[in-house]
Amino acid sequence: MKLFIAGSQGMVGSALVRRFAREAGVTLVTRSRAELDLTSATAVNACYAAEKPDAAIIAAAKVGGIHANATYPAEFLHVNLAIAANTIDGAHRHGVKRLLFLGSSCIYPKHAPQPMPEDCLLTGPLEPTNEAYALAKITGLKLAQSYRRQYGVLFHSAMPTNLYGPGDNYHLQNSHVLPALLRKFHEAKEAGRPEVTAWGTGAPRREFLHVDDLADACAFLLTLKDPPDWINVGTGTDVTIRELTETVAAVTGFTGRIAWDATKPDGTPRKLLDVSRLTALGWRARIALRDGVARTYTDFLAEKAAGKLRG
Repeated sequence: MKLFIAGSQGMVGSALVRRFAREAGVTLVTRSRAELDLTSATAVNACYAAEKPDAAIIAAAKVGGIHANATYPAEFLHVNLAIAANTIDGAHRHGVKRLLFLGSSCIYPKHAPQPMPEDCLLTGPLEPTNEAYALAKITGLKLAQSYRRQYGVLFHSAMPTNLYGPGDNYHLQNSHVLPALLRKFHEAKEAGRPEVTAWGTGAPRREFLHVDDLADACAFLLTLKDPPDWINVGTGTDVTIRELTETVAAVTGFTGRIAWDATKPDGTPRKLLDVSRLTALGWRARIALRDGVARTYTDFLAEKAAGKLRG
């Protein structure tokens, strides 16, 4: 199988490259952002025409945390819409037999039932702080579903929960909560600061999936002969942001005080995926949160030492 991984240099894409590099019979096709502009339909079609992959995983996206999503909604909507439209349509035009589009758990309504089943999609308003990103991912999901329905191609989607792992973005304002906390606590420990301020109340509950588990789930989904149009990928368990924060503090070795800034937004009260459909098909996550955070902190230190830290 010749497999094109869109977004191969990002956190998710890098995990996919690691996973499929050890898969017998798989030839990988990758392009850096400098080599291929995924927002250009012309460039994407030229890549498909030149490489003629059998399958594609669309892992590319403009991503960020609450602050970035709220500050740059136009870019989050436009860029992610363009990536989805170009990669999915281009795959169909150039005979790609199978495509897996990666979305996000933020596609589900803000007040969705917990845990969130796949069929709650489009049953209520989205969380305003990441609405633009969610709309783009919903469109990608629906594009894949529509091409499958209209043309009979095996295009399907996976909706992962909050991801973390090596190669993450550690920007203190624009990254997601877990990498931002890792950097914040590491720097506080290094500077000997007695206190770290965390955003919000700490009450919201979140689910976290190590990116290597996601890559393994993607490999599993590509083996299914008749996969669902979209399926949730997560651990099926969640923790409060306060519990996550305390875990990160412990892993980094920070022993000071944690203060909570309740003037900052909490976001959605709870985001737990219903993963019963994926579990019934035979896959479940393997990396426990504490172990995953410890591994990620080790990767963070290595990336920092090598001058390769994103953010």
